[in-house]
Amino acid sequence: MTSVSPPADRRTASMIRVDQAGEYGATRIYAGQLAVMGDRHPMAREIAHMAEQEERHRKFFDAMITRRGVRPTALQPVWDVAGFALGAVTAAMGPRAAMACTAAVETEIDRHYQMQLFELGDSDPELSDAVAEFRAEELEHKKAAVAAGAESAPAYPLLSLAIRAGCRAAIALSKRI
Repeated sequence: MTSVSPPADRRTASMIRVDQAGEYGATRIYAGQLAVMGDRHPMAREIAHMAEQEERHRKFFDAMITRRGVRPTALQPVWDVAGFALGAVTAAMGPRAAMACTAAVETEIDRHYQMQLFELGDSDPELSDAVAEFRAEELEHKKAAVAAGAESAPAYPLLSLAIRAGCRAAIALSKRI
């Protein structure tokens, strides 16, 4: 039997909504990359592994949304299309650009999860434990992306800046909508 958690307060509900939306978006980015690269590309195995972890993160937050009665973001259809498009476009630019996308996204996710952990303190152990665990995996993704040549992607500084700005905007919008 699944236990039902008490309803989330506004602050925690916002965190859970954003985290679920972000993990959903990440699954769509990797789906877009794999759709372009196919399963025979040398990076496909690494991307598929990252995608599996993101899917596990998303499922955790899906369950938490249900248990705690949190309204998911109304922007999920947008993140579905935008995430897939971002993954497909960066993969079409080449494997280093795909990895630059991962490095940029994970940089913002690390920043976001760090702020959440600070804000949560010890007030919600279930959420903070998951965020800490997922943050460690996101940092592994960033490290793998850098090792795979992310920083040598064409126009890396501009590409990274644009993707990071998009991530920050997505986080801000998902908190409210």
